[in-house]
Amino acid sequence: MGAPDMDELSFTDSQLHFYVKDALKAAIQGDCDFYNQLVAVIHRKERLSAADVALLVTCLKAVTGAVSCIHISHHKSLLAAILRMSLWDYGTNVMDALLELLVALASSNGEHVNLCLEMLVSNFVPPSAYFEKHRGPSKKSEVLDRVHSTLIDIANLVPLSPLILEKIVRDKMPHVYVKEQPIVMYVENMLRLESGAMGELVGSMALIVLMDKLVELDVEIAWKDILEDDFQKDVFDFELEDLAEPADNFNQENKEFTREASMQRFCSGNHPEKLDSLMVLTFEHLKCCFETGRLVQVFEILLQSFRITVLTAYKSKFAQFVMFYACSLDPENCGKLFADALVDIFVNGVHPEWRMSAVAYLASYLARAKFLPVPLIAIMLERFVVDWCSKYCKNWGSDINPKAQKVFYAGCQATMYVLCFRMKQMLAIPRLKSQLQLMQIDAILGHPLKPLQVCLPSIVDEFLRQAKENRVCFLPERLADQDFLESKHSTVFGGTEKLGMFFPFDPILLPNCDRYIRPNYVYWSMVRSSYDEEGTSDEDVADAYDCEDGMSIPDDRSGKGCDEEDCDADEFSPSFEKMSITPRDSSHRFGGRMPSRIRPSMSPESL
Repeated sequence: MGAPDMDELSFTDSQLHFYVKDALKAAIQGDCDFYNQLVAVIHRKERLSAADVALLVTCLKAVTGAVSCIHISHHKSLLAAILRMSLWDYGTNVMDALLELLVALASSNGEHVNLCLEMLVSNFVPPSAYFEKHRGPSKKSEVLDRVHSTLIDIANLVPLSPLILEKIVRDKMPHVYVKEQPIVMYVENMLRLESGAMGELVGSMALIVLMDKLVELDVEIAWKDILEDDFQKDVFDFELEDLAEPADNFNQENKEFTREASMQRFCSGNHPEKLDSLMVLTFEHLKCCFETGRLVQVFEILLQSFRITVLTAYKSKFAQFVMFYACSLDPENCGKLFADALVDIFVNGVHPEWRMSAVAYLASYLARAKFLPVPLIAIMLERFVVDWCSKYCKNWGSDINPKAQKVFYAGCQATMYVLCFRMKQMLAIPRLKSQLQLMQIDAILGHPLKPLQVCLPSIVDEFLRQAKENRVCFLPERLADQDFLESKHSTVFGGTEKLGMFFPFDPILLPNCDRYIRPNYVYWSMVRSSYDEEGTSDEDVADAYDCEDGMSIPDDRSGKGCDEEDCDADEFSPSFEKMSITPRDSSHRFGGRMPSRIRPSMSPESL
């Protein structure tokens, strides 16, 4: 007597349960007729009628009751049919029956746990047809809510499953060349794991994998038209080509470029858009962490990832702004933790290149982070100037060797760079002005190691110019009138090593990320405006930093921002003039015109 035809006979649930159990046992003995019909019902997914759906739900429930009879070797075709089902292809009744089966399967036998978790993770991203049909958000919510609740159910029944899940999520992370929508949706689910019930078990993995992916995308982005051979390129010079550009890249009403146009002009490939979307997703996640009181905990994981991945990455352009944004959310805790970590790496690190990278990050961070109080900037500056550079000067002779002593010169250059941005602010506070004068900067810059002849000429030039305009003596008299811009040592250090071109928090070109960074960012135009006008007062300095970008952000000293009437509404738009970091009168060194191409920051070649 042959097996009953499932399409022709009617079964009660209890009858089908027994038929399925018998079919599973019979298949082990070689009798596969009813077993094959069962596999065919589960495998079929196209053009299902209401009766087909009812039969599928009944079969899935029957298999759930018989999971103890399923053998990973003898029932491969059944397991394959189950695990190839996509939740995105079915309604809620089938989804619920399928997920109930997965929970039962995972908890019945340890051999099935990996398979079930892999199937659930594969549903983080829908089939390509989902994007093509433009399904609404309701379907996405129906599927993903069930996926994540099922992962929790399995974790409750199989305590070791989060460890397995951690590896699966990492291994199934889409490649950088996958389209933007799938990779963004996958990261959404990773961050949902991090903030969910299993966050303590898989949260670290999710954040670390995410940072790795951001850096992977970042380094794949290629800059166009880079001038890498001119070591004298001024880090404060105009970052864009002349404004005579085609009309499609130019906003005639506001007389400025859009950041979207800039990203297309200077970044090649499709990765900038992906990176922009993923970083915004990360920013929103960090914002939620801050609102729920979890940011410090999450930041410690990010800091660990930064040390391992971002700090050592060659030519990282944008991924580091994850740290910048997290610090802006909680300057008192995260902001100080980040600065402390960078100082520690510079002072106590082992690898010279990592130490140079750390001090470049620190200098760029202290210069650009509007949210950092000026006294903290002074403390951090003193820690790596007085406590390290001064000691270095006392322990070394006068033989100049830029390659062997590159960490020292990196520290000197970082000091001058920070002061180029923050000198006026520090001098506006009497206590900090006194502290600045006691930092022995003159002893360091006037040392026989001659850092002024080794560091990047543009930084030395701008630093000395500001010191002269602010009537601050940072140099012994014997050095005050010397020209430090044409040194062979500077050629070696600033040219071949490319260290002078690495300031990692230079203005970000990703348009969506810019909206998060801009309110908390110091642009060179803010600094320039504080000394371009003669007779600038201390209050004017504070206003320049708070209001230049059109934002009303409180200052530690004044406690007030700018009034709406005093701020031009156009300042809210992403102006490239705000991106430019060109000081007054810097063009004389280039024949009376600005350099014609962008020269973005990059890590030292040795990294």
